[in-house]
Amino acid sequence: MKLRKLNRIIHRDLGYFFTGMVIIYALSGIALNHKHDWNPNYIINTKSFQYHLPSDSVLKIDNTISDLIINAGVEEGYKKHYFPHNNVIKIFLSKGSTITYNQETGLVFLEEIKQRPIFYSINFLHFNPGRVWKYFSDFFALSLIIITVSGLILIRGKNGFRWRGFILMSVGLITPIILYFLY
Repeated sequence: MKLRKLNRIIHRDLGYFFTGMVIIYALSGIALNHKHDWNPNYIINTKSFQYHLPSDSVLKIDNTISDLIINAGVEEGYKKHYFPHNNVIKIFLSKGSTITYNQETGLVFLEEIKQRPIFYSINFLHFNPGRVWKYFSDFFALSLIIITVSGLILIRGKNGFRWRGFILMSVGLITPIILYFLY
């Protein structure tokens, strides 16, 4: 088999195989580039409302916590609580949400946290979650190098690497270097 034909086969097959990975890393990279604009992993909703204990009820912390969770309308279960200040209770729920209740003012502040669909999962993968993923990710990175190098020599002539390809590659290499020194 000729070297050019083998090069095309490797370039094509690795490109097809890693299509999903390229999309995962591209979307995750875009999301993480803009993390100062939005939280790419979680949707955080806040709301506040008034809640007063019934005057005839005996102040029992377990009942208060249960009533607050029900009145807040969250579906998460109780995890733990503590008192950061006098007459203020902070309740932690099972999926990361919190309820803060001031017993004097009756003000309840709910911070509800939900995983952002799709982006939470792809960002999780982008952050290299485990040993097997690390090796798959390394194989992906090496394959990108192979795809890139094999792509450089795919096309011959004036649109190939000797003329147009070399110019575009040079600009593509110089641009991040310039941007690095600008920052």
